[in-house]
Amino acid sequence: MDLNTVRAVRDARFRAPWEPGDAWLAGGTYLFSEPQPRLRRLVDLGRMGWTPVREGRDGSAEIAATCTVAELSRYGRDAGHPLFEQCCRAFLASFKIWNMATVGGNLCNALPAGPMISLTAALDGVCLLRAQDGSLRRVPVADFVVGAGRTVLGEGELLRSVTLPGRAMRLRTAFRQASLYGLGRSGVLVIGGLDPLDGSLTVTVTAATVRPFRLWFPLPPRADGLRTAIERAVGEADWFDDIHGLPAWRRHMTLRLAEEIRRELTPGGVR
Repeated sequence: MDLNTVRAVRDARFRAPWEPGDAWLAGGTYLFSEPQPRLRRLVDLGRMGWTPVREGRDGSAEIAATCTVAELSRYGRDAGHPLFEQCCRAFLASFKIWNMATVGGNLCNALPAGPMISLTAALDGVCLLRAQDGSLRRVPVADFVVGAGRTVLGEGELLRSVTLPGRAMRLRTAFRQASLYGLGRSGVLVIGGLDPLDGSLTVTVTAATVRPFRLWFPLPPRADGLRTAIERAVGEADWFDDIHGLPAWRRHMTLRLAEEIRRELTPGGVR
């Protein structure tokens, strides 16, 4: 796809006033996937030199917005954290996309099936946002995406990074994904996390819903308790509806996969 309306590409290292028709350019896989008639100028983040993943002394991981899927996959394998690779594989994309698509781009597009949203929301990620005046704010990933294709980003605001806390990085995780097609877009994606320190359980629902839902239980619930919690948290209007799955199917599969995860992560198989 040619961006015929773009008149200039600006290096993001050099500050300049934000103008109508500007857009941040990272991997560009979305920008070049469909017409973008409103765009006039791209602000290229490619030379910012941000470290893809920076580990903290507390075991946390700061993922730069420009970190590619390929870089994140390698980090996950090296760190011995299977959830990273599972979510990267949920892209069902070629190596060309893996080497260009970025974590930040996936979050900012806010598509329900975005697997980087699934990963970072499940691991209690926090977004670092920078406004045009240089001010910073932090927003949990679960609150960053507010609807299908919608985020809390203001005009010209930049997603700089996502930080995954050390405690979340030590969770024992379980991953479930469903699609209507063998190699289709995720229609349902559910991730569970069991905290080895206090035995608490998190269940994060994405792809099936217009925004991520992260449920926390101080102790693993019974089957009926988990089902009730999901049905209370996710309203009728929150189930996504498109050609990749009807709301009723997404709801059914979410409840089914969440129960599978509860059984996998619950010590002793609490009923």
